[in-house]
This record gives sequence, C-alpha cells and structure tokens, in this order.
Amino acid sequence: MIVLALKLVLAHILGDFVLQPSKWVKHKMKHGWKSKYLLAHVGVHLIALLILLQFDPAYFLGITTIILTHYAIDALKIKFTTKKNSRKLFVADQIAHLMVLNLVLYYYTPYSIDFTEILSPQSLLLVTLLFFVTYVAGILMRVALQPWQDAIEPASKKENAKSTSLAGAGKIIGILERLFVFTFILLNTWSAIGFLITAKSVFRFGDLTEGKNRRLTEYVLIGTLLSFGIAIGCGLLFRFLSALDTFNA
Repeated sequence: MIVLALKLVLAHILGDFVLQPSKWVKHKMKHGWKSKYLLAHVGVHLIALLILLQFDPAYFLGITTIILTHYAIDALKIKFTTKKNSRKLFVADQIAHLMVLNLVLYYYTPYSIDFTEILSPQSLLLVTLLFFVTYVAGILMRVALQPWQDAIEPASKKENAKSTSLAGAGKIIGILERLFVFTFILLNTWSAIGFLITAKSVFRFGDLTEGKNRRLTEYVLIGTLLSFGIAIGCGLLFRFLSALDTFNA
C-alpha cells in the first residue's frame, strides 16, 4: 500500500508542480478549459502515472479515473478562480486531487484506520501541546509583554510601525519559531535550537543596531527567551509524560 501511495503522490507532485511551467499556468487562467496547456498538463500526469506504475494494465482503471477527475477539477478551478479566492481555491484544488488519489489507493489496497492509535494518550498529548505552543503561547506572551510593548512603542508610532512590517508576520514567525523548538526537543537535537537562536539574532541585529534603542533590545530578548522557554518546557513535558508507565497504561 505504501509503495502505491508514494507512486501516486509522486506522479501528482511531478505533474502539478515540477513539470508545470508558469507559462502553462498563465495560459490556462487566460483561456480556461480551452487552453491547450490544460491538456498538456493532464498529459504529463498520464505519462508520469504510466511510467511509475510500469504500464501495468491492472492500474489502467485507476489511472483513467485520476486523469479524468484531474481535468475536471482543474477546469472548475480555472472557471471560478478570482484574485480574491485564488489561494483558497488552490488549497481546495489540491485537497480534491488528494481525495481522488486516496480513493484510487483504497480501491486497489483497502485499508482501515485504527482510531485507538489516533486517540491514544500520546497522540492527544502531542496535539494539545502543539496547539498550546503555536496559538495559546502567542496569546499569553502578548498579554505578558503588553506593558513593555506600550513603553517601547507609543500609540503615535504604532501606525508607522504597521506600515513598515508585513501584516501578521510577527505572529507567524513566533508560531514557527516555537514549533521548530518544540520539534527539536522531541527529536533531542538541542544543537539545532542554538542554530535557530543564532539565525534569529543575525536577522534582528540590523533592526536593533539601527534603532539604537536599549529598551527595544531588552524587549526582543525577553520575548525570545520567553518564546523559546515555553517551547522547550512543552517539549520536555511531552517527553516526560510519554515515558511514564502510568501514562501509557
């Protein structure tokens, strides 16, 4: 099952990303389902599937299903795509393709999902800590750092600060930062955390030296240590609890 799944996914990656030039994408968006490159795009998928599945006649029904649905899904995506919904439709498009691949995989190699493993104590603990590290921790940090933020960023300057930074970039950076640290702890690769701290320091150095603001430097240092500390604590908590016999019972 795993080998077949990998072949189907690899064919999809090759056809939808690696072997689809931007010229094809633009032509498809302009001419819709009449675009010659839509047929070429589907043809690439067909060739990739045939090669990876070694032209085995047993898979021809599955290949035909994938190709026909791929054409239909792409045609619908092109028809309804606008500038406002392009990202959402891209995600929906990929989900639809993967659902088809999953159905074909299930047709050839039926499988069952063991929900007892998915809902095991370790899995529930991992998911809980992931949400805490990514979202809850960000809110707690914002509340904890609010007094210092007001001190270094007066209300009269907040509008100017917003105009010079990407909207929501700080939140995303914080989420990724804690997620990386949490993962490094689970993998027991402490040295990678040091590399992450160094990389962040290098990128922040220009802002701090340009601003020549001691309070800003202290604020960034407090936020970084707090962010890393929360992620490290959650990682150690997971490793400690998951190792307990009473937790695994």
